[in-house]
Amino acid sequence: KGVCKRACEGADVVFHLAAYISVPGSVADPDLTHSVNVEGFFNLLQAARECGAGRFVYASSSAVYGDDPILPKVEDRRGRLLSPYAVTKLIDELYAESWGTVYGMDCVGLRYFNVFGPRQDPNGPYAAVIPRWAHALRHGEPVTIFGDGQTSRDFCYVKDVVRANLLAATTKRREAVGGVCNIACGVKTTLNELFAALKRQFPSENALPPVHEDFRRGDIAHSLASIERARALLGYSPLYSLEEGLREMLGESSNTPST
Repeated sequence: KGVCKRACEGADVVFHLAAYISVPGSVADPDLTHSVNVEGFFNLLQAARECGAGRFVYASSSAVYGDDPILPKVEDRRGRLLSPYAVTKLIDELYAESWGTVYGMDCVGLRYFNVFGPRQDPNGPYAAVIPRWAHALRHGEPVTIFGDGQTSRDFCYVKDVVRANLLAATTKRREAVGGVCNIACGVKTTLNELFAALKRQFPSENALPPVHEDFRRGDIAHSLASIERARALLGYSPLYSLEEGLREMLGESSNTPST
């Protein structure tokens, strides 16, 4: 708690983006997930309040939509939660909402969909799909697809996410405070389409065919965001398509010295 308070001292806006983000990891270790995502969130939220921060902008997740089958996902509708990770993110949203009601804090939640960008770690069993696949293609290794490849996601480049955070920190629209907005590209991409898009970024490589494994417990089948609320309340509109984001990401990654 003391570390959180020192971090918030003198801050006008607090951005809280840290989390244990793995869905399958949360299934394997719910204790760690709760400790980081709920207790850590509470500590920083309380520290921001005690230090008099004017606004608290935090990362939520599309996982809170659970098994609701309707696409695109809109902020006021959700289904059953499918993982401990999803539960922790919903709890964070409830805490932020209550801190606004009880203490008058300005809290803005951003429900990220599948964020990608340079310097993501491709290693480990719970690494995000794009850095893991890009690493495999670059090194001539097979890509693993969980399921038949028709699972879909809404991929959002990290620079659009950064801009969304700045917009959330500065918006004058009172309707934006105390709630959540989807932050995504608003385009559905299947894993098969993602694999094809990544292959196009490595034209000189002879990519191995993907290896299919069983669908992972806790994962949702399809994800696509409505970004109309973020557009209306924050002035957010994505500037990067999936292909443009991949091109920039891989260009920056190739210029990063290996360690």
